[in-house]
Amino acid sequence: MLQKLSLSQILEITKGSCENSCPEVLISQIAIDSRQVLNPSSTLFIALRGAKADGAAFIPELIASGVKVFVVPADFSSEIAPGTWMIKVPDTRKALQDLARFERNQFQKPVVSVTGSNGKTIVKEWLGQILTQTYAVAKSPKSYNSQVGVPLSIFGIEEYHQVAILEAGISKRGEMDALKEMIQPSLGVFTNIGTAHQEGFASLEEKLNEKVSLFKDSELVIYCKDQEYVAGAMEREYPADKLIAWSDLPGSDYCRSIKKELDSSRIILLKNDLSTYTFQVPFTDLASLENITHVIIAAITLGQPTEAIQAGIQNLKPVEMRLTLKAGVNDSLLIDDTYNNDLAGLKVALDFMQQQRPKKRRVLILSDFLQQGDPNPLYREVAELADRYAIDLVIGVGTQISLLEKQLNAKFLQFETTAQLMNQLNPDSFQNDLILITGARVFGFEEVVNRLQQMVHGTTLEINLNSLTHNYNFFKKLISPQTKVMIMVKAFAYGGGAVEIANLVQTMGADYLGVAFSDEGIALRKQGITLPIMVLNPMMESFALCSEYDLEPVVFSLEFFQNLATWCSTHQKQMKIHLDLDTGMHRLGFEPKHISALNLLIAENPQLEIASIYTHLVGADEQVHREFTLHQLHTFERMKDQILGNLSYRPLIHALNSAGIVAFPEWQFDMVRMGIGLYGVDLTGNYNSNLRTISTLKTTVSQVKEIKAGETVGYSRMGKLEAGGKIATLAIGYADGYDRRFGNGKGYVLIHGQKAPLVGNVCMDMCMVDVTGLDVKTGDVAVIYGEKIPLIELAKLIGTIPYELHTNISTRVKRVYYLD
Repeated sequence: MLQKLSLSQILEITKGSCENSCPEVLISQIAIDSRQVLNPSSTLFIALRGAKADGAAFIPELIASGVKVFVVPADFSSEIAPGTWMIKVPDTRKALQDLARFERNQFQKPVVSVTGSNGKTIVKEWLGQILTQTYAVAKSPKSYNSQVGVPLSIFGIEEYHQVAILEAGISKRGEMDALKEMIQPSLGVFTNIGTAHQEGFASLEEKLNEKVSLFKDSELVIYCKDQEYVAGAMEREYPADKLIAWSDLPGSDYCRSIKKELDSSRIILLKNDLSTYTFQVPFTDLASLENITHVIIAAITLGQPTEAIQAGIQNLKPVEMRLTLKAGVNDSLLIDDTYNNDLAGLKVALDFMQQQRPKKRRVLILSDFLQQGDPNPLYREVAELADRYAIDLVIGVGTQISLLEKQLNAKFLQFETTAQLMNQLNPDSFQNDLILITGARVFGFEEVVNRLQQMVHGTTLEINLNSLTHNYNFFKKLISPQTKVMIMVKAFAYGGGAVEIANLVQTMGADYLGVAFSDEGIALRKQGITLPIMVLNPMMESFALCSEYDLEPVVFSLEFFQNLATWCSTHQKQMKIHLDLDTGMHRLGFEPKHISALNLLIAENPQLEIASIYTHLVGADEQVHREFTLHQLHTFERMKDQILGNLSYRPLIHALNSAGIVAFPEWQFDMVRMGIGLYGVDLTGNYNSNLRTISTLKTTVSQVKEIKAGETVGYSRMGKLEAGGKIATLAIGYADGYDRRFGNGKGYVLIHGQKAPLVGNVCMDMCMVDVTGLDVKTGDVAVIYGEKIPLIELAKLIGTIPYELHTNISTRVKRVYYLD
């Protein structure tokens, strides 16, 4: 924070009220997450209400940890502990923003703000990395660009910073006003306009005008004149002397020309005063060239020398700016943050680390921070973070990082260069560890990740944890706050990786997990998952394991009930069970005619506690079955009431799956079950715009071949290019879960965003695609499915359902989890 705040200042800024008098307490940290409080006595905690949790619920434990000052909603009622102060405000989020606006006003140096539809985070990150060659830079960590993310970014600005870069993102009308008031950019960068997050706006024009309004009080704004919609809005809204336009055509402030080479390009910028700038960049794709052009012009505008800009460019790579979780050697987990080099980003990465399942040690591999100014307070805060997050071992790379050694409680090892580290880095020294690898791009920590990650072939299934969180919150908003949530993680969490997804939803506040078989539940327990787990299809042979690992089996027949009851009596065990009522699925479950006998068994066997009673809906995702679904629900209500009438306690009642939550919210009972919808698949098509794809299956091109007319491709000579052409062999086959039915032109992949149809049969470990006319080379990435190749569309091509494609992905395919 730029300025410490007294309680009286906080009251004035937030227009809040406090029942007891204000002491002489100075606040130097503002937190909204109880896990991120470093210095409790000087922290202000703002209790926000969100879809996942109510911040006020954490106040007792924060008081116990030493936090004294809180901003709480006006309706907050609780006995005030001695020595604590509750500042009540009508809207805690607005109070957060008001405090951010005050702090922003203390910073009198340049503030750059980046907005647009695509490329915002990359432009912000690249600009930050390049400016770091010359200036001390503060920037939004990751994609902290929202109504809450922007204030947190502003609180990360310190007095020694010379420039701040803040990203601004909106999802609905009216949000930009608050961001504009907080950011107050002196220089703006508008990347482009597209349909991303369009659902909150009546039209593309409305969204464009909303975004453009961010720069109302800016001195200068950079944009691409070739984007007609953007240029039109900018030039209508702002005077010419405020605008810095670039174009590939003459007549703008900067005229750009590009000369592409094999793996790089030369960008030549001719300014309207005829001065010329030339830069060599490691990109050839259009999106990266557009992003780096914005970055270069912004750096020039801020007065950075061209030599420093070019030096910064040399360390950039065309990677997505995201935090990824990967399988490591010897059952370790790696958190790959190898592009990051600022304190705010380190805090985000450590928080992500905190959310992972327990491991033997927590290891931090960290480079020097490439910032100007006095390094002592910076590394002092790093040491405090390492202690707060219980780091066991810090491996530092660089010359300044030695400042950490005397301040750390953790074990510390230092290497001056990455090469020295690599010479001594023994993968076998890590066993069942959680390892965060974070550093400036110039240190090349990708080598460290490659040395420590589990060796697999080039096919990966990428899981976007932010998208999964978005989908979870979408469904949460449709149900009552008191309704519990069960997350179905059966079948390896629909192919996404049960352990990591179970861990994420556990941290988000889910109440139950559902698995198909007991061994799935046992695997979760062995990895530290503590949520209650319902087993849908238990075997009689697994009774002992269910008891040992605290799993709750579904009971679906009188015979099964009797067998489990007998086992529990014989072994003197208590067990929680779930009753499956058959209301029309006719798969498993008690029918209406069984209820009387079931009630007798329940009464005779108190060792079995009914945790829940539920049913399966067979057609909640199809309007044509609406009447039958209502029939099921009414039947279920009658059946469960007959059971409840004979119980002295009330178990949970649940019927709704993902589709049912949307179509029949009035029937949510005590709990709902999120399944395929959580993973971004909407079988109805009714809420596609509300859900985000969480999975992207990718592979690499192993080889490219020229095929002559008449030649065949693959087994049984099934593949033919009648006129000849070019094929690419991909490193994925049916052993990876890629269905053979996609062969011979039925399916396609995307390479550089262009369709490449399958040629010939899908092999066990490979397949071939037609890339005639495409610029494809060995090592290029092919997208098998993802946001631009929806699973529903692919499933229709081969006459199946998305569930099958999701769950077929082999466990040999590496899962990579990331925050974008």
